[in-house]
Amino acid sequence: MKVEVRPSPIHGKGVFATETIRRGERIGRYVGYRTKRDGRYVLWVTNKKGEWQGYRGYGRLRFLNHRSTPNAEFRGIDLYAIRTIRAGEEITFHYGEEWEDVA
Repeated sequence: MKVEVRPSPIHGKGVFATETIRRGERIGRYVGYRTKRDGRYVLWVTNKKGEWQGYRGYGRLRFLNHRSTPNAEFRGIDLYAIRTIRAGEEITFHYGEEWEDVA
């Protein structure tokens, strides 16, 4: 995986690119187990039936932070770059409409 976890200026820990990641490139998969309970490190995605499914993360991507102008997005549990991300740049995604940017 082309990422590492380190302290973030946005919040706590963050996920940073260790090399350039091109627009459209798959960054990685959100590693976790299915859950019906919300909580810290739970990623909510819609399944093939359009139903919400939670994944409680335990991999590196659980440290992704929110931005209103993200550089990555989830397609299911796979994370993709929506623009070129330079080495050393923090990788972010939009948590959802109810969240506000903290940076």
